[in-house]
Amino acid sequence: SSDVCSSDLTWFYNQINNAKSSIDLVMYELQDTAAEKDLGNAASRGVDVRVILDQREKSENSAAYSYLKSHGVSVVYSWSKYYYTHEKSMVIDGTSADIMTLNLQSQYYSTTRDFGVVDTNASDISAMVKTFNADYAHTAITPPDGKDLVWSPTNSQSALTGMINNAKSSLEVYSEEMDDTTITGDLAAAAKRGVSVKVVGENEDGEYDSEYNTLYKAGVQISYYSSSTGFYIHGKVILADYGTTANKIFIGSENFSNTSLTENRELGLIISNSAIESSVNTDFTKDYNGGTKFS
Repeated sequence: SSDVCSSDLTWFYNQINNAKSSIDLVMYELQDTAAEKDLGNAASRGVDVRVILDQREKSENSAAYSYLKSHGVSVVYSWSKYYYTHEKSMVIDGTSADIMTLNLQSQYYSTTRDFGVVDTNASDISAMVKTFNADYAHTAITPPDGKDLVWSPTNSQSALTGMINNAKSSLEVYSEEMDDTTITGDLAAAAKRGVSVKVVGENEDGEYDSEYNTLYKAGVQISYYSSSTGFYIHGKVILADYGTTANKIFIGSENFSNTSLTENRELGLIISNSAIESSVNTDFTKDYNGGTKFS
């Protein structure tokens, strides 16, 4: 079973507050005092709470790190083997997992487009727990794929390009970054072979003009946002063949950049789920219509 989150994170806090035995949280950036307090309270009632925070983002994470450490939470900084640990996930009681595009930074909840999925597939959860254990201990692992997981730095580039290259009728893509030549080329090739390709992204100060130009010339329709303080596209989503039997959706922490796909620790998943796809498609349509069209 799965669900899409909104800017109201009550569902997320409730999971922490209802945890019975264990919480494993991986978070690139943590600045949410409500979440921190809930994690500390869980630890004080005997839940085994373990947290991995990104080691390159110590300036963002140090307050949360100190708070958690002083409230009985087992917290570590991520292993420097991965450039960033950009994953945003949480496993509760070894039975339910959140796989998200969002960081736990409360100052951005109301202005940022982000998504999360609640995953209860046993083989996904077992793969996440195994990988968490290794990452927490700073030991090497090739993460198991479970039923439908997409990991960096191991299989995300092949999984995402495979999804784009297999699309039959349509692709709706949210990507904060458009900075991977393979993915840019594959999206352009999809448009050229007749797939309807739409991209909603960020393009502050024309950062992705050259990639957007390549896509535009191939027939990709692009709508972008460019305010660092207003509405911000942070989600990373590929919705393929929506409304057909070939439908699939990717939701995860992976950006379209070489660092994200080949050097970071990242996590997403690819599933077919009409309720999630319908919800995402509604947001996508609204965001596409509301952005600046690239030409």
